[in-house]
Amino acid sequence: PMSAPPPLPVHTPTVLVTGAAKRLGREIALQLAASGWRVAVHYRDSVEDATKTVADCARLTGGSASFRCNLGNETAVRNLLPAVIEKMGHVDAIVNSASTFEHDTARTFTFAAMEKHLRSNAGAAILLSEALHSHIASRQTDPANPLSGVVINLLDQKLWNQNPDFMSYTLSKAALEAANTMLALALSPLVRVVGVAPGLTLTSHMLSQDKFDALHRLSPLGRSSTPQDVAATVEFALKNQSITGTTLIVDGGQHLMRFERDFSLM
Repeated sequence: PMSAPPPLPVHTPTVLVTGAAKRLGREIALQLAASGWRVAVHYRDSVEDATKTVADCARLTGGSASFRCNLGNETAVRNLLPAVIEKMGHVDAIVNSASTFEHDTARTFTFAAMEKHLRSNAGAAILLSEALHSHIASRQTDPANPLSGVVINLLDQKLWNQNPDFMSYTLSKAALEAANTMLALALSPLVRVVGVAPGLTLTSHMLSQDKFDALHRLSPLGRSSTPQDVAATVEFALKNQSITGTTLIVDGGQHLMRFERDFSLM
């Protein structure tokens, strides 16, 4: 008797997470891998960290790969999604998590600092979103069951609770928040675009653990966001078919308080 043909591969949703080598991007990548997503791990310089994230994601879903790209370079950004598609076959979502975060103020502000932050934190996300839209459009085969995609943009509670620190960074995130709305309009109905804005989530070289713990408690709920909270919100936004053009603020209510300075300088 003739053997039955092999079953068609089940469509495994695939997501590109930028800045996924470490910190919050890594936590998001692991959460999505645990939920059945194949994860394309973008990184800039952290080769070893990216390799570890890929290995940890691959153990969860069996499919992951890393992709190096300087998001400040327009040509490199335009080549990123085609490289992911070539390696992984298709992409269904992008999480724009990578972020340049360098201190400046009104006094130390320069056009160069502003441009550096705008390129990697806003420009790259816009190009990648449009590229995903083109890719999703090219994959439409069944008008009765149209494919759709999702873009998640990582923002910052700071936009709703401004202070004078990190001027170029904050401008770039404000631009990305505006782009979140414009892209949701421009890319509908094929691609949803959702912002996720954490509060103080991870410590940095600028904060001792004790100082971080104290600042993390500064919120109406007595705790700000954890990496798990943020990753779970990203997963929720990817799944919920009715959310676009808005931002989910995940910060324990920190945006409702008044901070005179950035957390790192308080």
